[in-house]
Amino acid sequence: MEKHNFTNEEKLRIVQELVPGKQITLAHVIANPDESFYAAAGLRKEDGDAIGIVNTSPAEFALIAGDVGVKASGAKIAHIDYHDGGTLIMTGTVSQMQSALTAILDYCKGRAEFSVCEITKT
Repeated sequence: MEKHNFTNEEKLRIVQELVPGKQITLAHVIANPDESFYAAAGLRKEDGDAIGIVNTSPAEFALIAGDVGVKASGAKIAHIDYHDGGTLIMTGTVSQMQSALTAILDYCKGRAEFSVCEITKT
């Protein structure tokens, strides 16, 4: 294996690409954020005392994740980005968020054969 020592005139170029896979890369519950957090995030405090965030790949799966999460928990959809990021944001109670995220991850692991992360909470 040959090593290359770069000089100051040479620059290393790294190309990174997102290759959509079947994965959930983020499943997080924000419990009891204060009102300023809701305002900064463009959400309404009266929609619940917790926020659930899920990031999916492919991005379109955010729609399916939202459907699974709402049906399992009674949470409300606050935002779905299924064009670029694959982000789902839900609001409701802490237990609704936990139920929604658990149902989404269970569906993804079992029926859709996705690679999934653990649910985190702050």
